[in-house]
Amino acid sequence: MTLSTALDPIKDYQKATRVGFLLLDNFTMFALSSSIEPLRMANQLSGLELYSWHMVSETGAPVSASDGLSFTPDFSFADMPEFDLLIVCGGVDITRSFTKKQVSWLQLMGRRGVTLGGICTGAYLLAHAGLLDGYDCSTHWECMASLQELYPKVNCNNRLFSVDRNRMTSSGGISPMDMFLHMVSLQHGPKLSMAVSDMFICDRIRSEFDQQKVPLRQLHNCGESKPKLVDVIELMENNLEEPIGLDELAKFVDVSRRQLERMFLKYLNCSPSRYYLKLRLDRARQLLKQSSMAIVEISTACGFVSTPHFSRCYRKHIGISPRDERKGVWATNTPVEVEEQPLGDGFLANIKRSVSVLNSAQTEPSFGSVAI
Repeated sequence: MTLSTALDPIKDYQKATRVGFLLLDNFTMFALSSSIEPLRMANQLSGLELYSWHMVSETGAPVSASDGLSFTPDFSFADMPEFDLLIVCGGVDITRSFTKKQVSWLQLMGRRGVTLGGICTGAYLLAHAGLLDGYDCSTHWECMASLQELYPKVNCNNRLFSVDRNRMTSSGGISPMDMFLHMVSLQHGPKLSMAVSDMFICDRIRSEFDQQKVPLRQLHNCGESKPKLVDVIELMENNLEEPIGLDELAKFVDVSRRQLERMFLKYLNCSPSRYYLKLRLDRARQLLKQSSMAIVEISTACGFVSTPHFSRCYRKHIGISPRDERKGVWATNTPVEVEEQPLGDGFLANIKRSVSVLNSAQTEPSFGSVAI
């Protein structure tokens, strides 16, 4: 079933839209729940089976989520039923969380005309399989850089979710809920989708044009509006490969260079140049850890005049060389050890699970990528 068919109003309410969720290793439980709960509630409020959903894995064996909990799928590739919509559930360490067989199977589903989608970082696998070429695509902001660089035919964006013909992709967290509420609204009307939203105490249903990452969110949350500063930062974020000079940035937002410097110092406690450099180094770090691009290519993609200059800046501001970053050499990242206490086996098992998850996260490409 194509997406255009899937999103048409359904006259026969007794026919459920069949949704399958492909669970990848280290998938994000939050994103999965945000997808299923709107479907469950749509059924509950309508009193009809509008949607059915099932979990799928490659072999049917249990799959571990990023929080360490294990989830037993309903079907394997060999025995699964037909689905109208198949969603790839991604999570942490997406570049190393899928197999060749999963890629081939998704390509087969695409040839059969199944509507395909991804939540959290699931779009990365679809892009790797060549199933998003020429499509608009949303994915979690932390893997956007590598997806854009590695798969330039994909129209990657910063939106919460994207619906483009027979593809639907969303970023992480609660954004899958917005995507599925959008689907419910198109299939069964806005009254039902708003009722589902009310049941989950959502103040509004966000559209596919809402952004997943808003520059200077902290200022907005404090009740301060600095549109010129936000505009400058958006310009910086959109021009990392060929950085714009400060005079030109100031001219874009109709302020003097001195005014621009004062704004950055007051609200961000740094100069515009320093902030711009941080954005470029953050992008470089993502590419170093999430892609196989050569360091010289990353240097160019992030706007550095030479690889030695890039290496010096990286070591000075990140505290490690690009080469060692790629190798994962962090002297301070020592595994957390648990001191056993006589509190019962169940208690210790729970403690060890959380520690195990943290230790695994330390080798994941996005670990420590956001400074708190």
